[in-house]
Amino acid sequence: MGVQNEAFLADALFQPIKLGKLELANRMAMAPLTRSRADDNLVPTDMVVEYYSQRASVGLIIAEATQVSTTAQGYTNTPGIYTPEQIAAWKKVTDAVHAKGGRIFLQIWHTGRMSHTHFQPDNQAPVAPSAIAANAKTYINGKGYVECSVPRELEAAEIAGIVDDFRIAAANAVQAGFDGVEVHGAHGYLLDAFLRDGTNRRTDAYGGSIENRSRFLLEVMAAVVKEIGADRVGVRLAPVSPVNDALESNPQPLFEHVVRELEKLHRCISTSSKATRAARATTRLSIMKRCAACTPAYGWSTTATPRRWPKRRFVVAVPTWFRSAAR
Repeated sequence: MGVQNEAFLADALFQPIKLGKLELANRMAMAPLTRSRADDNLVPTDMVVEYYSQRASVGLIIAEATQVSTTAQGYTNTPGIYTPEQIAAWKKVTDAVHAKGGRIFLQIWHTGRMSHTHFQPDNQAPVAPSAIAANAKTYINGKGYVECSVPRELEAAEIAGIVDDFRIAAANAVQAGFDGVEVHGAHGYLLDAFLRDGTNRRTDAYGGSIENRSRFLLEVMAAVVKEIGADRVGVRLAPVSPVNDALESNPQPLFEHVVRELEKLHRCISTSSKATRAARATTRLSIMKRCAACTPAYGWSTTATPRRWPKRRFVVAVPTWFRSAAR
């Protein structure tokens, strides 16, 4: 890359950009980073307010992964967004960021089998698509790193309740002042575990075929979009990431299907110009080419991209909403 191109790109980073209905001050986004700074009730502390307000000058902050329910926790002192106290504490964070002119989304998750009985109500087993333990560890205060517990298989009748947990969490995030949410569908957590044949051995409507394994994620996305609007919703995917023992024998057709279905969902809930639709088609094609070419070194977000993927392989963690903004 020449000096002139580098200067152009550096200047472009600091230009404002429209993201859905939001005006961002620049084109830089802060990725969600687990901080484990909530109190024992999983309520964000004053330190969390300070942490995000210090970073409000970035165009968009995506705040740390936050539990949608009491069963969603997998790590020590990670925050929730399902109690009035948690909502009120997050409101202090969003107020502080907005006071400095920043914008902030909340990443919402369910850790699934990436958990331990220590974090579960009444020390129950964590939940997963199938009762397959992750070859991974989590951290418990006073005990250090421990192996994740063997999960129990979710009953099909329980899945609708978790879909609703995501919907309510998104509504709570908006109530807390967030500009939107990013659904965590990557890195071996519950939604990603349902996607992958290495972790999903079900024989019901949520297992087996690619269409069935994708069903849970797509139901969550549809519910969240319906609740708060498509322009406030993103999703994180990581097709070739081995993080947290996330195994899939054939990621390309799986994630081609997921991206196509997400595109259908987008078309169902919002309108777009002919130029934007063409750009999305180009984006989807480049996503698939990159999926085929990537080595499983780490994950990247498949649902958003600038107009072209860079030739060099590196981690991309840009949420889905940038796709409609990058014209």
